[in-house]
Amino acid sequence: MRLGAGLLLLTVVAASPEIRYFRYERPIQNAPQQGGQTRIALDAGVFAHAAPQLADLRLYHDGTETPYVIRMATPAEGTEKSIAPLNLGLRGGQTVFDAELPDKHYSDLHLDVTAQNFIATVTVTGSRTKDEKNETKLGAYTIFDLTRQKLGRSTVLHLPESDFPYVHFRIAGPLKPEDVKGLSVERLPASQPVYVTVAESAQVTRKGHASILEFTVPAHVPVDRIAFTPGASPALFSRDVSIGVAAVPSSPVREGAEPPQPVVSSGNLLRVHSNQNGHRIDEERLAIDAPSVDFDTPAKWTVTIENGDDAPMTLASVRLQMLERTFCFEAAAGTSYTLYYGDSALTAPRYDYATLFVAQANALPATSGPEQPNAGYQPRPDDRPFTEKHPALLWIALVAVIALLGAIALRSAKRPA
Repeated sequence: MRLGAGLLLLTVVAASPEIRYFRYERPIQNAPQQGGQTRIALDAGVFAHAAPQLADLRLYHDGTETPYVIRMATPAEGTEKSIAPLNLGLRGGQTVFDAELPDKHYSDLHLDVTAQNFIATVTVTGSRTKDEKNETKLGAYTIFDLTRQKLGRSTVLHLPESDFPYVHFRIAGPLKPEDVKGLSVERLPASQPVYVTVAESAQVTRKGHASILEFTVPAHVPVDRIAFTPGASPALFSRDVSIGVAAVPSSPVREGAEPPQPVVSSGNLLRVHSNQNGHRIDEERLAIDAPSVDFDTPAKWTVTIENGDDAPMTLASVRLQMLERTFCFEAAAGTSYTLYYGDSALTAPRYDYATLFVAQANALPATSGPEQPNAGYQPRPDDRPFTEKHPALLWIALVAVIALLGAIALRSAKRPA
């Protein structure tokens, strides 16, 4: 029994970073000579050769590890739960209602409207109190449902950046109070998100009524949205899009791991610039949120645009993009730095600098140089327990113990009383 317990005992020791165990390095270029908070925009190449979630990223100067923090550009928050309309009714032949919005900056408002095949104008005002005194006009917006014309629908009000707690709506058009179920709000991030292109293509394959584009993205490279740049024709369109992501079949799968399952999502592209029944409509929706995946192998992305019976869309380009990740650290004056990565044994570092970090608006930009192999690279020694290195021996030992116990039991059963 002591032998079995000894075979099953495993000791886990966290690996420590050492420069010789990193496969890749990048010199930091254009670092500020006077020192201070410094930021570097990370490109997709770092993700391709680093550990998942950039856990093995380390910064060194003169052999000394330097603390850092990675900040991701903040996208607009997803739509909130529905906000119920207040004082919903008719006034002067028009549908009117009020709404109490969250006490934060917001821009786009999404109206939950159940009607179809309509065009209406929504006039929006904001105020600091519920009684609609001292109102500020925020604009007049066209909402529509052109299902009959196969041009989709939009009930989004693109307001300027606002923070009024009370907003008032007046709808001129065929919508009735019972058609309005509520609204949701999209809050603004502290700063506008910045996207970095991961892959780009304009090579379209036609298959039946569909236009198909394919991309191969290296392992662990994030894709947050897909941006489309359509050509001039057709001028008006509403096209459904499906996105499929699958591991490249020829890629090796880590021993003992299950092959990742394909991921599928969908969205809609819309472009309407026209006059409809005296209403000017200008609406574009040319980017789609990408499904969240993180494969250990390269991934094949397939973007399929359903054209139906209409002429195929012309496309200048389609881009897979990720939100910009910014690498921030405190640079010492006149010091050169090197970024290292490519050691999968490491876990993410924990620095006081990251916990106490405060972003400075005047942080100085720097750039990372081209990726190059670490000239002093050595493979990290295999520190796994003996049983992990040779798992077959554990099973052989267990089978031997079971056979021995079985033989003893059989011999005891045959012995006369």
